[in-house]
Amino acid sequence: MNGRLLIAGLLLAMAVTVAHAQTEPLRAPDVPYEPSVTPVVQTMLDMAKVGASDVVFDLGCGDGRIVIAAVKERGARGVCVDIDPQRIAEARENARKAGVAGRIEFLNQDLFKSDISSATVVMLYLWPHINLQLRPKLLADLKPGTRIVSHLHDMGDWKPERTVYVHVNARDRAIHFWTIPKR
Repeated sequence: MNGRLLIAGLLLAMAVTVAHAQTEPLRAPDVPYEPSVTPVVQTMLDMAKVGASDVVFDLGCGDGRIVIAAVKERGARGVCVDIDPQRIAEARENARKAGVAGRIEFLNQDLFKSDISSATVVMLYLWPHINLQLRPKLLADLKPGTRIVSHLHDMGDWKPERTVYVHVNARDRAIHFWTIPKR
């Protein structure tokens, strides 16, 4: 009987440890959570010409709204990546409510360490210095022709192929577009 209690106690301790680990970010997030509004999301999807054959990654996905829209409205598959487990839980629940959770992978990971090689489209809403830090990974890991769309921030001297502005709350929001070049 004491052996069973010991095993039960150890299992409980492991469960508490795992539960705690899944509620704390892997490290502090690089940017604060600020969701993109619907007109911005739609413009991002339009700029990338997201379709049914695409795999859309959102690096720093927040509540998952961009990937959910890509999957629900455009028939794509999606991958939500966020360092904050609370955001991943929120994205998973939003996808479940939208009826598209089965077509989305949810990764509680550091975007700098995630395997993004299967992406055909990458969505970003990060800060300028994070985009610059991420740029070498995008260029190294993504296949030529992969489309990248960034809400608000550019990539320094890697000039976007196109920039459009969406008027939201009395402000113009820049949306930038690049394609990974041939090597």
